[in-house]
Amino acid sequence: MEQILPFLLFLGAGLLLKRLPVFPADTDRSLNLYVIYIALPALILLQVPALKFSSQMLVTVIMPWATLLVSGLLTLLLCRLMHWSREITGALLLVVPLGNTSFLGIPMVEQFFGSHAVSYAILYDQLGSFLALSSYGTLILAIYGKGEHSRPVQILIKVITFPPFIALLAALFLPMDALLQTLKPMLSMAAGSLVPVVLVAIGFQMRLLLPANELGPFALGLLIRLLITPGLFILACKFFGLSGEAVQVSLFETAMPPMVTAGALASIAGLKPGLTSAMVGFGILFSFLTLPLIFGWIQ
Repeated sequence: MEQILPFLLFLGAGLLLKRLPVFPADTDRSLNLYVIYIALPALILLQVPALKFSSQMLVTVIMPWATLLVSGLLTLLLCRLMHWSREITGALLLVVPLGNTSFLGIPMVEQFFGSHAVSYAILYDQLGSFLALSSYGTLILAIYGKGEHSRPVQILIKVITFPPFIALLAALFLPMDALLQTLKPMLSMAAGSLVPVVLVAIGFQMRLLLPANELGPFALGLLIRLLITPGLFILACKFFGLSGEAVQVSLFETAMPPMVTAGALASIAGLKPGLTSAMVGFGILFSFLTLPLIFGWIQ
């Protein structure tokens, strides 16, 4: 409970602020932009240079793509078996395979494993979830969505100009020692704001109303996202004898609730906005129950 309470308090603060007329309706967008352009790049520049590369880290890069494949196939199979509509299928294929491994995942990893483990979460997110959102997410929108779709060149430009991705490349390939000695106090201050700011933003943008006729896709989609997929990967890692902190953090990230950005893209594309917003909102709340359970399984 000590690990969860700060998250609940900041989420509650976001929900409360949303009801105060002094805050604009798009306050969450401003907070998210701050995280994307300042707090998250600062955290990346601080943590990634301290990484000690090993063969175990291959799991951190491979697992998000394996998770995408497995959960995507399970979701597609479920939609075919249940004869759900094209809109529901597209919505679930966006929000079930793509987890909230950055805005929620990084703070959760820091809370459960400690700040030294954040580097693994960043690699999982930037080389897995973010690239998957940019490629797989765009593909799903092109197949199931409405309106304009990005071309491959536009997708590539979005990837290479994304501030956290630029920070990751700088942290991996540029000599950072001298720079970090000078900027460490400022970067530490900015990185320290990540958790409260992002949780307030998530609380501000949560949509908790659930359409009654979409209860089945909602429940089964979250079941795949929060329990079935991480359970399968935990069993697979135990079977193949994979262990270590990099593996544990990667397994923990597979259990994150649906990605907020994926839900927003689904809504913009007209793919059941009520369903996707409910899955994002309730998924965050349910994850406060399922993540401690997953954490116990992987120890």
